[in-house]
Amino acid sequence: MDFSSKLLENAVNEVSRLPGIGKRTALRLVLHLLKQPKESTKYLTEALRVMRNEIKTCKKCHNISDTILCDICANPKKNTQIVCVVEDIRDVMAIENTAQYQGVYHVLGGKISPIEGIGPQNLQIESLVEKVRLGEVKELIFALSSTMEGDTTNFYIYKQVEKYDIVTSTIARGISVGDELEFADEVTLGRSILNRIPFENSLKG
Repeated sequence: MDFSSKLLENAVNEVSRLPGIGKRTALRLVLHLLKQPKESTKYLTEALRVMRNEIKTCKKCHNISDTILCDICANPKKNTQIVCVVEDIRDVMAIENTAQYQGVYHVLGGKISPIEGIGPQNLQIESLVEKVRLGEVKELIFALSSTMEGDTTNFYIYKQVEKYDIVTSTIARGISVGDELEFADEVTLGRSILNRIPFENSLKG
């Protein structure tokens, strides 16, 4: 792709680094920004700068937050003894949108994937096990995607906490094998949470 401007080329190259965006889409987005008033671009860049510099991680659940404690953990109506284990903020948003779940979350920040060099030590697993050890949790709900990496992560955590007196469950397989939670419709996802099954049962399948 030949560019008449090095500045344009640099901008397109940076935008195309975003996931799911190729060079042609990046060019279309950059040209769109060029057609907008300079103030619009200024607002966008400022919003990204402020987000990058000021965003925080909730000290309890590791969710992305504007404050030290996220709105979910700070909500007195939430049952803090039921913890839903998810991969990232997209899964938290998907489950919250169902309005069917009244517990809190624990965001791992990924899944165990040896191929990608991601091991248990790279995820927020130790802090989750510590919550269980301290007796803060009565039930863990495993809500990772039904992939090999998700199942491996679920099983690893299960082995870490099985000696403690808690209930471990997993969302019902209304979610197709291999699907990511963020793409599930709200009704299906809500039913999967409500109709969760003991984790031990999922090991027999």
